Amino acid sequence: MADTLKTAAKGIEPKGASLEPEAPVDGKPQIIVVKTSIGHEKIVAEAIAGRVKRRGAKVYSILSPATLRGYLLVESDDIDEFKNLIKGIPKVRGVVEGSTTMGQISHFLTPKPLVAGIVEGDIVELVSGPFKGEKARVQQIDEAKEEITVELFEALISIPVTVKGDCVRVIEKEEK
Repeated sequence: MADTLKTAAKGIEPKGASLEPEAPVDGKPQIIVVKTSIGHEKIVAEAIAGRVKRRGAKVYSILSPATLRGYLLVESDDIDEFKNLIKGIPKVRGVVEGSTTMGQISHFLTPKPLVAGIVEGDIVELVSGPFKGEKARVQQIDEAKEEITVELFEALISIPVTVKGDCVRVIEKEEK
């Protein structure tokens, strides 16, 4: 039994995607949608994982996508057993009736590239490293390596600095 706790998966929900439950499939694990208080998804996921370990329930994975606030996606064999498992866990608001398919949640499982949404000319702030807090303009983006080459504003000499995509935060978008 694998009780993997997957939290804060990155991804964007495509337009038109919904979590409409479908009829359960017998004999195969099902994806159950659990309603939680917004902002308490990780706490609830950890509480469920703890109960699964103690009781030996058939829960295979727990997913808490960052883009799906107030909900958890849980893979389990038996919906009724799972409902009994989560009774009394604080911040759980209920279970969405039915289950969903892997195809409907696959976009949550694919990580979003670190440099997505950043274009050349954007003004960014460096959030880590030796230049933390410095503002810069994006000069070049290497999507394969997920690196960004920036030019610092307050530097005396214009030197290009290459940083990882997660080391910057976009402050201002380039005007077109």
